[in-house]
Formats: sequence, structure tokens, C-alpha cells
Amino acid sequence: MASRYGSMKQVQGFGPSGETIMDYSIYDAIRAGFGKVIFIIREEFAEGFKVKFEDKLNGKIATDYVYQSLDKVVGDKQIAADRTKPWGTAHAVLCCKGKVNEPFAVINADDFYGEDAFTKAYLFLTTECNSNTYGIIGYNLQNTLSENGSVSRGVCKIDSANNLVEINERTKIYKKDNSVVYEEKGEEHPLADDAKVSMNYICYAPNVIDLCETEFATFLDKQGNELKSEFFLPSITNQFIQTKMGNVKVIGTEAKWFGVTYKEDAPTVKSSIDNLVASGKYPSNLWAS
Repeated sequence: MASRYGSMKQVQGFGPSGETIMDYSIYDAIRAGFGKVIFIIREEFAEGFKVKFEDKLNGKIATDYVYQSLDKVVGDKQIAADRTKPWGTAHAVLCCKGKVNEPFAVINADDFYGEDAFTKAYLFLTTECNSNTYGIIGYNLQNTLSENGSVSRGVCKIDSANNLVEINERTKIYKKDNSVVYEEKGEEHPLADDAKVSMNYICYAPNVIDLCETEFATFLDKQGNELKSEFFLPSITNQFIQTKMGNVKVIGTEAKWFGVTYKEDAPTVKSSIDNLVASGKYPSNLWAS
């Protein structure tokens, strides 16, 4: 719902021919070799999404839809009566149960990840990913900040073999003076500029959906009555590691992320895309042919 942004940023046009950020992600995915895209959305947004994407993607990549709702996969668990917001990114992936049965990548609709991320993800998914080996595209923290406010990032701790040791969701990261800090319970803590962070570009085997289902039941028992609790993918990824189900490889990229957390980010996003088009990285109309 993009509460901080104030409108449906996922379908806002930023490219020279009205392309959304999602258009560039899908375009890069097609170039990398991906064959299908599933939109995880609220059902009330479905018609708008289909109008925006179906015609131009027809014949280029298969499409499907999964509807995320507050009551989906909740079962008989008690939840807060006044809650209206769905349960977050891990719940979104859980809603794909029965639709996704092969290795897959999950991304945010409003983040620009860059061609390199899709190329590396596709290679990993087709050569290394299995039920014991997942992967995360790891960005340098300094390449993922907003000039207009704090951001949420999954901060990665990595071992000498480039495997993820743990990932911690920091929900309030921002620049302060010449450094980067995150705030938790009113206290500031420093972060390294080159710390590897997850932008929710994660490569999974399909068994992760079963893990989401098991963990979601536990989450609801503990936090189902909270109005703003969220079931995050970093928590699932941590559980996969901590219970020794397997390893998560951190796949580094030097790409500069950009996205629209705040309304004030929009001009920067548009300018960044214009520069990429001018340099020849993308055509001026992604779907002209």
C-alpha cells in the first residue's frame, strides 16, 4: 500500500515511455533467462495490474497472479480484530503455495536492482540452488540508502566462505554526519558503509514455502494479536541457517540500488533511469518490439 509514499508507486511510470520500476526488473529477468513472473498483490489491485502489464508482456514471458490477503493461510489462528494490513514478505511468499514448484527469485516491486543482479541470480538458480542451498544478492549498504529518510534493510553477517551466518532486519537505517547508523529502541548503532545488505532479492528452492508455512503458524501464536507485526523473509532465511537446514550463499554485486521509499525519491529514480537509457543500457521504450 506504500504508506510512506502516499500512492501506488508500484504502477507509477518513471521511464521515458511510462515504464514502471517493475518493467525494468521484468525486462532484465527476461534478458537473464527467466521464463515466468508471478505478481503477488492484493486482489482489489488485480485489474489495474493486468491492464498495465498483460498486453505488453504477452509472448515475452509467462505471467500469473497470487493474491495476498490478511486471512490467507491463517487457518484457525487468532489475529487482532482491528488489523487490516497483510503479514509481510514471508507471508507473501507463503501465499504462492501450489503455484511455485521450482527454484525462484523473489524481489520487491518498487526496487531497481540492475541487470547484474538478474544475471547472477539466474546463474545461481540454474546451477547451484537446491533444497539445501539458497542465495541472497548482497548489495553494499552505501549503495542502497535514500537521501530522503530512513530505510529498512536486512544486514548480512557473512563467513569466510561467503555463506550467510545471520541476517538482521534493521527497520530504521539512515545517514548521520559522515556515517551510517541504525536506530533500535531509541538508540543509534553504527554500520559499515560496505556492509552487505539484502534488498529482498533472494533465491530459493521451493521447499522454502513449506518452511514459511511452519514458521507462520509459530509467528501467529506469538504475534498474531499485534496490529503491526510482520512476518519477514530475513526471519525465514535465518531459521533455515540456524536450524542447519542448509547454507545461504551471499552473491555480491556492486550495482547501485535505487527505489521509491518516499515521494521525494521519485525525481532521483527518474533521473537515474534517464541516465541508463542515455548510456544505452536500456531502450527508450522497453516493449516496443
